Amino acid sequence: MKFHMIERCRDAFPINMMCRLLKVSTSGYYDWRDRKPSSRAQDNARLSRKIVHIHLDSDGVFGSPRVWEELRYAGETCSLNRVARLMKASNLAGIPSIKKWGKRKSTQRPSHVRNHLERDFTASKPDIKWVTDITYIRTGEGWLYLAVIIDLYSGLVVGWSMSHTMEKRLVIQAVLMALWQKQHESSVILHSDRGSQFTSHEYQRFLVDHNIVSSMSAVGSCYDNAAAESFFGLLKRERVNRRHYMTRAEARSDIFDYIERFYNQRKKRKLKNNHQTTLN
Repeated sequence: MKFHMIERCRDAFPINMMCRLLKVSTSGYYDWRDRKPSSRAQDNARLSRKIVHIHLDSDGVFGSPRVWEELRYAGETCSLNRVARLMKASNLAGIPSIKKWGKRKSTQRPSHVRNHLERDFTASKPDIKWVTDITYIRTGEGWLYLAVIIDLYSGLVVGWSMSHTMEKRLVIQAVLMALWQKQHESSVILHSDRGSQFTSHEYQRFLVDHNIVSSMSAVGSCYDNAAAESFFGLLKRERVNRRHYMTRAEARSDIFDYIERFYNQRKKRKLKNNHQTTLN
């Protein structure tokens, strides 16, 4: 501790005087200063550089658990506690989430539609279970509405659409995008809440025509569509709530960047890592 203090103040005071006042030997100070860092210290320095890079790449969003997860994907074997300690030493911190469930007016579920998921948000392969929902993005020009389709196997946003109006066409465009990327011709379950866009005759007819099984949540139960709500929570926390969009075009561009460059790429790395782990 004394040697560290001398090192910090070496440009302001004579070293001999500081050593005498702190009752340490001058030779001891120079020996400490010239000593090479231990292998542990060198590894901490290397790991800290990676942590800083990951934190900056997340736009300052990731806390220690998410940074640790990214390091594991990169092949590091460090512990979560070590990452948290190194982040604290570098004055790095993530943005905590705020759990908040929004409510939207529900409509009558069509008689032929039921809840096929029953809160089972797992899937054994791609394109057998999708979830969809709509959220609002505030801009200086008014609301921008975003609809997404999320594949429950990979967590990828496989379809999305944005519009200044919240009509059924908004959701249908997102479903079309997901269909273009679909890897097989078999049926897929698409789960939603009971918003008017999803209960509309046009939307339901579109699903039938494209071999999609409609699934809907119970009345007033946001947890039945928790996978979609979770994505919107991340989007708001990691990007939207940290911006002030003057125009809808600005919001569109930033949300596109978040989905395609940031969120989906992260999910693809995780999927690839899990696949390699299974093979090994």
